[in-house]
Amino acid sequence: MRSRSLRFIAIIATALLLLAAASLWHNPYALISGDFTRQRLAAGLSKASVQIGEDHWVYAHDDTASANVPTIVMLHGFTGSKENWFPVARLLRERYRVIVPDLPGWGESNRIENADYGFLAQSERVARFLDAVSPEEPVVLLGHSMGGGVAALTAARHPERVARVGLVDAAGVRFHDNRFGLDVLAGKNPFAVYDEASLQRYLDTVFFDDDARPLIPWPADRIYIARRKRDAAFEQRVLDRIGRGDERFLPGDEAARIDQPALLLWCRQDAVIDASALELYAQRMPQARRVLLDGCGHMSIMEKPEAVARAVIELIERGKHR
Repeated sequence: MRSRSLRFIAIIATALLLLAAASLWHNPYALISGDFTRQRLAAGLSKASVQIGEDHWVYAHDDTASANVPTIVMLHGFTGSKENWFPVARLLRERYRVIVPDLPGWGESNRIENADYGFLAQSERVARFLDAVSPEEPVVLLGHSMGGGVAALTAARHPERVARVGLVDAAGVRFHDNRFGLDVLAGKNPFAVYDEASLQRYLDTVFFDDDARPLIPWPADRIYIARRKRDAAFEQRVLDRIGRGDERFLPGDEAARIDQPALLLWCRQDAVIDASALELYAQRMPQARRVLLDGCGHMSIMEKPEAVARAVIELIERGKHR
């Protein structure tokens, strides 16, 4: 009887393995998507979506905090996704309502062929998204890197939707020259990933702290590289728009219109958006609290999530009494 049960279990296990193999054969990226699901669950977040015009937004969220608490919306950067913010969201979710979307064009949100995904167009999409997810109250809007430029424009042009704003390693000003910036101005995509060497270079560029760098073992590395190769033309179009186009400094220009309580947070070792950008934004936003962290690079939200979370809490609590 026991041997029959063991055979039955073995048959079921084999069948499940075959189903998993077939699923990965048809959709190899499911391996990475599965790990993203694991990360979301570990952060205590649920997943939802909303259709706003042509844009289908997918976002992670947590609504279990007590009623009448502020809503925090977190915007990711260029080549990033909502998962980048999960380490910070995990630390804030029980205190505040948190919403972490994939910006249209990125992650699980939809991408429309030949649509504009530059700073200004995305800021208008974000304003409509805020109307949908927090119709009664303005939000605390956080943006990292490209998402910081989007957040700055949204706060400047739609102050009724944004109560407080946090710019984290934000793009949108002419910072001191570094290798990344010079490559962008030369028409290159320094974040391009097309083989193992370029993947390593990408990770070396955005991370300073090796302990915070994500591990991408085989075969996930091959799957990720293939996905980035397919996205290469899209990435180049967006970078041409936000890195070399007419609106590349629009977030910094418009930041002078931001009078909400604000946070400017950078890492001293940021090799992408040089830390000199913090002071350039501060010149336009004298009310902003400035935080310069040490021992981290461009991915402060993954390298120093506790410090970022503390700064966000300070932004919110200080803003309440402004």
